[in-house]
Amino acid sequence: MSYEVKLDIFEGPLDLLLYLIRKNELDIYNIPMALITEQYLEHLEMMKALNLDLAGEYLVLAATLIHIKSRMLLPVEEGPAGPEEEQDPRAELVRQLLEYQAFKEAALSLDKRRVLDRDVFKRVVPVDEVPDEPEEAMMEVSLFELIEAFKQVVGRMDKEDLLEIDTERISLSDRINEILEELEREKSLSFTDLLKAGRTRKSIIYTLLAILELMKMRVVRAFQSDPFGPIRIFPAVEESTDG
Repeated sequence: MSYEVKLDIFEGPLDLLLYLIRKNELDIYNIPMALITEQYLEHLEMMKALNLDLAGEYLVLAATLIHIKSRMLLPVEEGPAGPEEEQDPRAELVRQLLEYQAFKEAALSLDKRRVLDRDVFKRVVPVDEVPDEPEEAMMEVSLFELIEAFKQVVGRMDKEDLLEIDTERISLSDRINEILEELEREKSLSFTDLLKAGRTRKSIIYTLLAILELMKMRVVRAFQSDPFGPIRIFPAVEESTDG
């Protein structure tokens, strides 16, 4: 596959690490390095397999995680007065994560204040058709949550459904246009259903790449109502230029 999606508008390596910590419900001050390193490298392999353009920072952090993991496996040296007290090898990484997390939260808070009307998703339904119930709060989905959902869908499908035989002539632009046409009819689409509609590995991958490209162009946005819950794709809401 020659097509490559640039990740510069998406998240970086620290975002991936924070995502894995949230996903596994881990204590950021006591990160199990073996587990996190394994999952981080698995995500990198998946991203490479999808032809996602990995910035060098991803590989630098991978090397850092492996180094910290190896340091933690070393026995503690004992001096004449007993075991020497060393700084936790994870301390610098934890500091970086906490600083980055605080920065991201502050930036998100400012962005919500500045463009609250645009960033809060509202269902596009005529007033007389809206049921008497509060609107469901929606959270925007990250690149890594899309990739995780992609992994789960592919993992649950039969191997026979993922044959590499390319009997359907499909291009990325074709899949982008198909998704846009479906959005015109349905207003929102299930990310899982979009992936399952593919009959070959290539078509499933092209569906993911098409959604990433549309997100990059700010044509669509991905939301979920619960952390790690089902993901839905919506048209991006254009800012009003009135006034």
